[in-house]
Amino acid sequence: MRALTWHGTHDVRVDSVPDPEIVNPRDAVIKVTSTAICGSDLHLYDGVIPGMQSGDVLGHEFMGEVVETGSKSTLKKGQRVVIPFTISCGSCFFCEKQQYSACDNSNPVAKQDASEALYGHAMSGLFGYSHLTGGYAGGQAEYVRVPFSDVGPLVVPDHLEDDKVLFLTDILPTGWMAADNADIEPEDTVAVWGCGPVGLFAVQSALLMGAHKVIAIDHYPHRLELAKKLGAETIDFQKTDVREALMEMTGGIGPDAVIDAVGMESHGFGVQNVFDSAKQKVGIGADRPDALRQAILACRKGGRVSMPGVYGGLVDKFPLGALMEKGLQLRTGQTHVQRYIKDLMDRIEKGEIDTTFLISHHLPLEEAPTGYKNFSEKQNEWTKVVLRPGQ
Repeated sequence: MRALTWHGTHDVRVDSVPDPEIVNPRDAVIKVTSTAICGSDLHLYDGVIPGMQSGDVLGHEFMGEVVETGSKSTLKKGQRVVIPFTISCGSCFFCEKQQYSACDNSNPVAKQDASEALYGHAMSGLFGYSHLTGGYAGGQAEYVRVPFSDVGPLVVPDHLEDDKVLFLTDILPTGWMAADNADIEPEDTVAVWGCGPVGLFAVQSALLMGAHKVIAIDHYPHRLELAKKLGAETIDFQKTDVREALMEMTGGIGPDAVIDAVGMESHGFGVQNVFDSAKQKVGIGADRPDALRQAILACRKGGRVSMPGVYGGLVDKFPLGALMEKGLQLRTGQTHVQRYIKDLMDRIEKGEIDTTFLISHHLPLEEAPTGYKNFSEKQNEWTKVVLRPGQ
């Protein structure tokens, strides 16, 4: 089959690789009909996530048709399914608490890889996201093996086309969980750093959860315009001092909740960000946390910090004193997709949530390297890329 494979920083290729097979009775194999390039994929593309190996198949946002099932799968051939990017067994200590992205049984190399040494505990399995998360082949391919297919996949009604439900695999639940982690109350002002896919869905989710005001922060004009259309007020950080603007917009108090939807490769103009960028390029510091620093300093005393943005290593000049002295709450983590996915599909069916506004480009799988390059370098125009295998 054809699949997009990683070969190093900014080097991804569509190669012929072996077809997936049933390995475990709970497995299924799906024929991919749609798969997307995620902002998190750009961290792999930029070479700042450890544990990648040449030839790894990328992609963790995908859906398709079931073509083969193991004897203990609950899926049936011919069903259309969306697949959570988190691989979860459904029965371990964490899954029973609905903390699916912390599953203890889905990473087959957990005790041998570096994630336990790096993070204190082994990570759960994720599709197409390095050998820290199990080394699973991803979904930017014609076919994918889906472990624990009796737990993760959600069957999609035929009347909902792919574009409406594809983002249930990751970015829509991630934006929703970001807002959920912010503990939004009716009179709250919520500030969101980053108007990429997750940030825009966090804006949409915060408003649906009843936030009085949502303020979106970015520097790409088109993405800021998309945030405005969702109902947010906006700040262009290249033109405005973000903290001063937020204080003015909140009567000198600061936002009640802040969401860092940027993560480890945030932009910035301060001396700290210059040093962060240099260290990240040579592998010393790993992460650029400029957006997170801004968010913590801007948040009101006693407020909440939600961090869906991906971080992979260590950060310098973290404002721990501000976090403590202001009495802030910090909540983060990979998304517990299985906890949210059914409710979100119901909301899509009812017309409460639209996801299609985000899609800027459809490409055949063979043009995936072009999609990655443009999604990375032209973020104002390329807001979301959907790949179609077989086209």
